[in-house]
Amino acid sequence: MSLTGSPLASMLKTRMHWHQTRQKLLAENVANADTPGFQPKDLKVPTFTPTGAVTGGAIGALRTDPNHLVSMASRSGEDQSQARRFEVTPSGNAVNLEDEMLKVAQNQSDYQLAASLYQKSLQMLRTAVGRRA
Repeated sequence: MSLTGSPLASMLKTRMHWHQTRQKLLAENVANADTPGFQPKDLKVPTFTPTGAVTGGAIGALRTDPNHLVSMASRSGEDQSQARRFEVTPSGNAVNLEDEMLKVAQNQSDYQLAASLYQKSLQMLRTAVGRRA
């Protein structure tokens, strides 16, 4: 296995690629803020299994006993983070610039965190094999 083939490194690379793609979509949303009928787009967050594989479903709490409580989101099947937008212009455009710019800033911050963690994990692996760089 190569140094970059570890599960942590591959998860971080996948996360950084996701942030890059999401940044492009958010930029398109901002660019089309005045386009009539434009509906903003966003990407579904990638989730990871304990083995490092990427899955499309959400990670939920494991019910090991039938007496455990069930969360409200899992009962109704709704994704609370994708609430319906209430602000739609008369032209049918549903882009809210404030929301989009907040998403852009958060996405950039999350990308920088993933890149920093990736860099630190590679430095740790180099140190473990005896190379300091």
